[in-house]
Amino acid sequence: MIYEQDLREAIAECQGKRNPDANTCIKLAAYFTILNNLYPEEKLKADQDPGPEFYQMASGTTPDQVIEYDSGTEFSKMVHGRSESEIMPVMDELMETIKFIHPRLYKSVLNKLH
Repeated sequence: MIYEQDLREAIAECQGKRNPDANTCIKLAAYFTILNNLYPEEKLKADQDPGPEFYQMASGTTPDQVIEYDSGTEFSKMVHGRSESEIMPVMDELMETIKFIHPRLYKSVLNKLH
């Protein structure tokens, strides 16, 4: 059985490759094809916004809530004043990449959020 999480990790590995070649692109296309066929309800194109219900959080926040975070870092300047629905998909992709590349860092971040 091919599991969704395994596919997502393989996709993150390909996307995180420093100098991708044709072989990497072929693998990435294959992984996305398999993911989209085995898990069609999760099917999203990279440039397609899945809509507000996808980002709805248990706390009741709305996806268009404006981020009011300013710590003085370059990152905080980039996200301050932008909507959650704009930033969270980027952060989710980053976390999936970190999960594959540096699992201990990934677990450390999750522990801080817990």
